[in-house]
Amino acid sequence: MKKPNDIIIRSVTKVAVVIILTFAINLFVSGHHFPGGGFIGGLTFAAAIILLFLSFDIETVRKNIPVDFKVLAGVGVLIAVLTGVGGMVFGEAFLTQAFGYFDLPVFGKTELATAVIFDIGVALAVIGTAITIIMTIGDDR
Repeated sequence: MKKPNDIIIRSVTKVAVVIILTFAINLFVSGHHFPGGGFIGGLTFAAAIILLFLSFDIETVRKNIPVDFKVLAGVGVLIAVLTGVGGMVFGEAFLTQAFGYFDLPVFGKTELATAVIFDIGVALAVIGTAITIIMTIGDDR
């Protein structure tokens, strides 16, 4: 059977994935003070990987991104829960956030918050879950 020539869709996908991943990072980073955060950043990141699945085959993407997305989802949930428990360790309520301002060499005065760690956990959980669902639906084995 002759393999289809998908050079245009694959070329466009490579550029689009870079743009989508950049937007996902922007959504994630801006989520502390503006709309966005771990959930929507994770969904956007997963959308970029799903676009790769559609343009290339699942096995090619699996070879190039050797991540077990089920484990990624579990690690994300663990990070999010442990961040919530961190407040309880210091006698505060579950998911109490701590933050402070620090002078960083390149960035200057920067706010650092534990909510970012929670958002990382949420993003990893969303990415892992979304990709696992899509791979399960698309798996023809």
